Amino acid sequence: MNVLGVETSCDETGVSVVQGGARILSNLVASQIELHARYGGVVPEVASRQHLLTLLPQLRSCLERAGLGPGAPGKPPPGLDAVAVTYGPGLAGALLVGLNLAKALAWAWDLPLIGVNHLEAHIYAAWLDRSPEDQPQFPLLALVVSGGHTEVLFMPAHGQYQMVGRTRDDAAGEAFDKVARLLGLPFPGGPSVERAARGVAPAPRLPRPWLRGSDDFSFSGLKTAVLRLVESPDYRPEAMPGLAAAFQETVVQVLAAKAAAVARRFNARCLVLAGGVAANRRLREVVEDTVPLPVICPPISLCTDNGAMVAAAGYYRLERGERHGWDLDVVPTLKLAPP
Repeated sequence: MNVLGVETSCDETGVSVVQGGARILSNLVASQIELHARYGGVVPEVASRQHLLTLLPQLRSCLERAGLGPGAPGKPPPGLDAVAVTYGPGLAGALLVGLNLAKALAWAWDLPLIGVNHLEAHIYAAWLDRSPEDQPQFPLLALVVSGGHTEVLFMPAHGQYQMVGRTRDDAAGEAFDKVARLLGLPFPGGPSVERAARGVAPAPRLPRPWLRGSDDFSFSGLKTAVLRLVESPDYRPEAMPGLAAAFQETVVQVLAAKAAAVARRFNARCLVLAGGVAANRRLREVVEDTVPLPVICPPISLCTDNGAMVAAAGYYRLERGERHGWDLDVVPTLKLAPP
């Protein structure tokens, strides 16, 4: 089955066609980084308007590159079987743009509409462009690290999720963005901190927020520790790369150690590292070295928001016979699993 995936949860406009939940026929992503960089972060109304301008041209190009026709009322593009769309979590206005387009297409083409959780989609990026024997095997653990979420989940099968640990305050990606601003680095913070830290010895050593006896995460105090150092009278701008490296190493070590502790307790066959922060090369290295399980990371290009991951997740929901009605609405605070 070929599934069209639509992703507009934040500031990337993603449209993709995926075959069989794994083979990408086309995948287009329009980033708004330059648009929001002047504000130092994503402006929700600006993001929504940009999705409106970008989505239809993206859709036409995507269908053409996938070798599918434009379709017509009551006649979908030949070979297209369903429309999957992110309906939460995310920015309400941005989500509405994608969901309304997906509803219109599914209704006009008489195709199933599949709503997808954004975090679930990040996990299913690990199935893309992999042969069946190389795909994640159940039961598995998923470490989802993004701008708004940091969670460890146990997945016994497709579509089944058990929350194991989550952030109690700032997500790791949010902490990267805030620390980048403190250090005078450009938006987005994750790539900026990674570039500043590359090849630099971490200094000084920062406190590790372990939350001993819990699988949860906390990065707010670490962010405050960086703030105190930057505000101290002894701080010098030339110390910035070392401080960026120290912050990154602290976050990476905590994420890897927590995931490894969970892996030792659960009877899992692998760990999937997913989400936008999973594009951080240092995080990938340390998790692979620390976790006592095979670690599967999506390609870096598929870690950030894209329509292919939505189409992959939608495929497996469609395979289980799931459908959504026309009353499907956006849920900006949608949860993947109960706490």
